[in-house]
Amino acid sequence: MVKLTKIYTRGGDKGETSLGTGTRVSKDDVRVSAYGDVDELNAIIGLARLKAGNDCFQILSRIQNDLFDLGADLCTPEVENPKYPPLRIVQEQIDRLESEIDSLNSELEPLNSFILPGGSEISAYLHHARTVCRRAERLMVSLSRKEKINDLSIGYVNRLSDLLFVLARYENNKGKEDVLWVPGANR
Repeated sequence: MVKLTKIYTRGGDKGETSLGTGTRVSKDDVRVSAYGDVDELNAIIGLARLKAGNDCFQILSRIQNDLFDLGADLCTPEVENPKYPPLRIVQEQIDRLESEIDSLNSELEPLNSFILPGGSEISAYLHHARTVCRRAERLMVSLSRKEKINDLSIGYVNRLSDLLFVLARYENNKGKEDVLWVPGANR
C-alpha cells in the first residue's frame, strides 16, 4: 500500500515531474497530459457516484480503481528489465467492462436516434465522463505514436467510454428518459 507522509516535494516547481521510472519530464509532456486526463475522468466519476443507483455505484467504484491502475500504467514507460514489475492494464479488466456493457445494454430501450447528454443529473455526469474518457483516449493514441505503451490501455479506455454511454442511458430510466437529437430542430 502507498504511504504518503508529505504532500509537497517542490520537485515540480520548475515545470517538471517524475515518471514512474524516475525519469524527469516536462509537465506538458503528452504522457503527463494523458494520465492527467485519466485523473480528471476519475474525479468526474467520483461526482457521478454521488448520484448513482446501487448497480451503477458499484460499477463506478471498480472503474475508479481501474483508473488508478491506468494512471500507473501510463506514468511508467515500458523499459527492458524494469527494477520492479510495473502495474499494467490487463485483458480481464477489459473483459469485465464488456460483460457489464452487454448486461446493462440488454435492459435498455432500443436506440433509434442519437441522444443528447442529459436527461438526469447522473446521466449528464456520465456523459461528461465519457467525453473526458475520449479525450484521454486521443492523447493515449498520440502518445502511442511517439512511444511504446501498453496496447491494452487504449482498449480499456475505448471500452470504458462505451460503458459510460450505456450507464448514462441506464440511469435515464433504462433509456426511457433519454433526450433524443432532433436534426435541424432550430431551423
